[in-house]
Order: sequence, then structure tokens, then C-alpha cells
Amino acid sequence: MNEAEGLRQRRPPRPQVITEESPAQGAKEGSTYSSKVFRVTFLTLAASLTVPLLGVTVLLDCPIDPQPISLKEPPLLTGVLEPNIKLRKAERLWENQLVGPESIVNIGDVLFTGTADGKIIKIEDGEIQTIARIGHGPCGTREDEPTCGRPLGIRVGPNNTLFVADAYYGLYEVNPGTGETKMLVSTKTPIEGQQLSFVNDLTVTRDGRKIYFTDSSSKWQRRDYLFLIMEGTDDGRLLEYDTVTKEVKVLMVGLRFPNGVQLSPAEDFVLVQETTMARIRRYYVSGLMKGGADMFVENMPGLPDNIRLSSSGGYWVAMAAVRPNPGFSLFDFMSEKPWIKRMIFKLLSQETVTKFSPKYSLVVELSETGSYRRSFHDPNGVMVSYVSEAHEHNGYLYLGSFRSPFICRLNLQHV
Repeated sequence: MNEAEGLRQRRPPRPQVITEESPAQGAKEGSTYSSKVFRVTFLTLAASLTVPLLGVTVLLDCPIDPQPISLKEPPLLTGVLEPNIKLRKAERLWENQLVGPESIVNIGDVLFTGTADGKIIKIEDGEIQTIARIGHGPCGTREDEPTCGRPLGIRVGPNNTLFVADAYYGLYEVNPGTGETKMLVSTKTPIEGQQLSFVNDLTVTRDGRKIYFTDSSSKWQRRDYLFLIMEGTDDGRLLEYDTVTKEVKVLMVGLRFPNGVQLSPAEDFVLVQETTMARIRRYYVSGLMKGGADMFVENMPGLPDNIRLSSSGGYWVAMAAVRPNPGFSLFDFMSEKPWIKRMIFKLLSQETVTKFSPKYSLVVELSETGSYRRSFHDPNGVMVSYVSEAHEHNGYLYLGSFRSPFICRLNLQHV
């Protein structure tokens, strides 16, 4: 053995290094592994649910055939349209004693309205009394509504009789003293070949000779009003009934959910709220423009319901749905996307959609030329919800609703 070999033999063996991973590193790797497992499991579960859901959605029938609707960008809620909480200064009257007082009139200090259970009631000295009903029971469910009847627009005639638009039965004259009802226009009789399926509102000349009224759709009934809005159906009409000759004429066609109507103070034109289009149309019934039509207010900040005269010579317009700007308007977002509407109504009922819709009540006063004078708001519908009409009487606004169990009263001196 030479010297070099001896040195190699005497060199101590190189120590073997054995390392153990730290607890933190192990935990990290374990966590990463668990995250991967979770992601894989979640994605697998999501896919297993989404694929059948999409398949079912494709196979499900949609109750509506929505059409794309082009709307302008909503007006900015600034100036006289600036959001406020003035409607929250209103008080609720007769809460839980009536439901859905859609439209309100007065004879002296006695109020009259129609309710969701088909009744026409009067409120005198704070007491509620049923004076008439056009339909018959049972009432209370969506299925009952066509036979129960649903009085909507209501007006006072020159002889202090009531003229009532019932969504399912037609136009009626009601004696508020005796409760006697007289049919004027029946929904069973087609007008110019088209069915009256959704008689909505009416306005009467001072002499009681002419009644102008809206039929919101020949396809959809009142109980399906949300389908009518979402589908964008353009089969609504403005009609005229002559109380002397008993003739009914069609004045306007092709309207998308014509709703509230109001004669001008001079009775030379009729204003028609076109709910789906967020605008007010004007139809001339006398003068040089007779038979013509134009736009009175376009691109409103919400979806207009009823319209009534104000003491200043203008008009009160009630809106239960607002198109916020700034903000996000779901109605405007979906207007040109029919596929979204189809998806929603394949999966959800009208009642469910209504419950998830934002509550925002808005009442605006328009001048005689259609400019905005002032606005009263209730964001989230805290006090006033589902507002349908603003009826002015003795310095107060009486606020109707198509589904709330009360009437609200707002003192105009306080706002």
C-alpha cells in the first residue's frame, strides 16, 4: 500500500445529511394540495349542476316572446329630479283595511276607490263601505282575478256618478248612492276585431259625453302585467266611447302598455302614459290638430302609471319603478337583451321577479307643457310603495297603489 492509498483510507467518510421538511413547509404543501382538491371538486360539482341546468333551461318553455326595445339613456336625476325623501312625509291611512287602491276620486270630502278584491268602496268620515262590485267571488288569488274583477281607473261624472274601468269586465257607470252598476263597454265584444283584454284607465269630458280609455293589451291580462312590460308587446290602444251614440272608436294603436290617461284642462288633447317606453303620448281630440298625435314627454326617469291634473294646471304622474341615472337600471339593461328576459321567466314566476325588483316610488309634477316642476321620492319604498296614482284634493296628495294595503296622504304644504 503506497502513501496515496493510505491517505484515501484514512480520510473520514463524508457525513450523510438527512433533512426533514419544516412543519410550515409541510402545511403549505398540504394546503396547496387541499386547495387543488377543493377546486377540482368545486368545478366538477359546478359543471355537474350547470350542464343539466342549462339543458333544462333550453328545454323549458318561456311564457313570453320578448322583443328588443331601444331606449335612450335615462335622464340624470339632478335639478328638480334630484332624489329626496319627501314622500316619506306622507301618512298611511286605513292600513290593512283595504288592498290595492289603484285609483282615487272624491265627491266633496268622500273618497272612492277600487280594490284588489274587486270592490268599489267609499270612505266617509274615516269609515270604509263597499258600494258595488262588478265581478263576483271568490277573490284573493291570481286565478280568481278574472271573475272577481279588478277596478282600476275611476272618475267622477257630471252628475256625480262614477265611471269605472274594470280590467276584466270593461267600462261601467256606478251610482255611488245606490250601488247600481251599468255596463257601458263589455270586454266580451271585440273592438275593430281586437279583444279588450286589459281595460286600464279612463278620462271623461266635463259634459260626460265622451270617455277616453286605454286597453293595455289584447294578449295579456292585468294579472300578467309584468309579462306585458317584459315582452314589450305593442298591441295596446287608446279608445273613445260616446255615451250618447254608444259607439266605440279606436284612436291610437301600436302602443306598448298604454296606461293612465288624462284630458287636458281645455279638453283639446288626451295624454296617454306609455309605460314600457317610459314616455307620454299626446292625442288631439279637437281643434286644428284633431286626429293627430305627438310626443308630450319622452324618456322619463321611471315607468309611468296613472296621470292626473294638478291644481297648478299641470299634471301629477306616479311611477313605481325608476330608471336610476347615475346608477344601474336593470330595466334598461335588459331592454335590448331578450335572451336575458327569456332566461329569467323560464326559471322564475312573476311574483318572484316582483319581490326582487327594487322598490322606489316617485311622483313628479309636470307643467302644462310637459316640463318637470318638482319631484317627490321614496327610495326603497319605506313609506310609499308600489305607487300608482297621485290624486290632489284640498292641499293633499292621495297616493294610490296597485298592491299596498293602504292609501298614503301627503300634505303639499310640508314638501
